[in-house]
Amino acid sequence: MAPPKVRVIVVSYNTQEKLRRCLGCVEPHHELIVVDNASSDGSADMVAREFPQVSLIRNSANVGFGPANNQGADIAMGSCVLFLNSDAYAEPGAIDLMAARLGGDVVGCGGRLLNPDGSLQSSTANRLTLWAVFCEQSYLEKLFPRSPILSPYWTTFTHADRTEPWESAQVMGASLMVAAPNGRILERFDERYFLYCEDTDLCLRLSRHGKILHVPAARFIHDLGSSSGKDPAVGIMRYNRGKELYFRIHHGAVASFICLVMDRFGALLRLFVWLALAAVRLGRNARANRQVKAFARILVASGR
Repeated sequence: MAPPKVRVIVVSYNTQEKLRRCLGCVEPHHELIVVDNASSDGSADMVAREFPQVSLIRNSANVGFGPANNQGADIAMGSCVLFLNSDAYAEPGAIDLMAARLGGDVVGCGGRLLNPDGSLQSSTANRLTLWAVFCEQSYLEKLFPRSPILSPYWTTFTHADRTEPWESAQVMGASLMVAAPNGRILERFDERYFLYCEDTDLCLRLSRHGKILHVPAARFIHDLGSSSGKDPAVGIMRYNRGKELYFRIHHGAVASFICLVMDRFGALLRLFVWLALAAVRLGRNARANRQVKAFARILVASGR
């Protein structure tokens, strides 16, 4: 029996070398679609030159992660679609293992994400709640990582020893497979999100159709953070805006405002921590100085 054919969609933005590795790790019986968000590093030309079998969409501007994935999904005909980050590298058989689990009441699944050094990376989570945001921003999540009360969001490490697929409220968008029973995916990305939390939103809507599984045997090396570029403050600001938008859409303006306040509280708390570290080193700690500047920017960032 031939392995299932999966439509793999990869959004590209200035990650040429990682994109090359990503595409090279996808087995040839799958269909590849690359949507390039106006990369300036030659990514699109590299794909056209080195991967002629790939369906390539060249955008004239960076439209964001979710909208670009939707563009790919619009031309992906088949029973399942894998949204794969350009900095995520599938180990042999990983995509087939996920596709084999899809069907029936299983409408989505995600693989196990690993850091480049082979250590476990957060791959699954519970529903995003205001309590989870508070625990994140107050450092409780860091201080008590295995407490279901004080670390209520991420679930990967509490289930690290499980080898069989298990149901999860949310799997990460770096390797998210979605059923398309009639040739179209059950749920599209909400294009109001630019980057971050669009997978949280998608999984919430997808779960209304059936189960979402985490498949630990399907392993992907994920070079986390490539989409945020060289400025981590930009990534954090986009993540905060994504959370605030999620609460506005699903829980209303008051919940969104509370999330914004907690995000600013977290930035202020981290600013004080790094100021203290910089003071101890009398300004000679370069990392502390960078973090002070970053969290000062995050603190005064627009909520839009």
